[in-house]
Amino acid sequence: MSTESNGAPSLERAGLDEKTWTELREIAARYPQARSGLLPMLHLTQSVQGRITPEAIEACAEVLGISAAEVNGVATFYTMYKRKPVGDYHVGVCTNTLCAVMGGDLIFERLKEHLDVGNDETTADGKITLEHVECNAACDYAPVMMVNWEFMDNQTPESAVQVVDDLRAGHEVHSTRGPRLCTWREAERVLAGFPDDRADEGPAAGPASLAGLKIAREKGWTAGTDSSKGESK
Repeated sequence: MSTESNGAPSLERAGLDEKTWTELREIAARYPQARSGLLPMLHLTQSVQGRITPEAIEACAEVLGISAAEVNGVATFYTMYKRKPVGDYHVGVCTNTLCAVMGGDLIFERLKEHLDVGNDETTADGKITLEHVECNAACDYAPVMMVNWEFMDNQTPESAVQVVDDLRAGHEVHSTRGPRLCTWREAERVLAGFPDDRADEGPAAGPASLAGLKIAREKGWTAGTDSSKGESK
């Protein structure tokens, strides 16, 4: 990365404004070991640039005092960090075992056809990036897709098409168990640790997720109880 006469990183070349540099340092300062802030720092740069760029990797390395190779190793390990520009809405369709059996594969194929894109591709209008993803940890609501990491439960090919059409048309869309959907860049900023005050919108869990808790209460089971005998271990 080039430097200015005062030794500071060149903001123009990095594509990051002064506010972003300040926030990168703010994130690093949250942790006893500054490099622990790398994951949210990468999310922050994605919120600004729409992907992980070589310049962003250099900027994170500069702030943390580590090598660009170390940052790059992290950025290429996690699938949430993107090397290609992402659309306004990242639509991830779970195609892991249970969701696939319940119709996830059909949803994914329908969306590919409807949007005229393949896996990890973005529509020509820049609105939707489609990707098949591994387990979303929402098997009780299969088949599930996520929009900017918010759950859309019990989907069908028809309902999934309606979701992406509404998003492309600029309509307000609510996740099934969460807030109004924001853009991908806005969601990335939240993942960087800058809340958008939507955390309390929508239920955190639904009946299917709470079924086990309900049964445990009815049976009087607690942690450490052998449910087959109704006795504490």
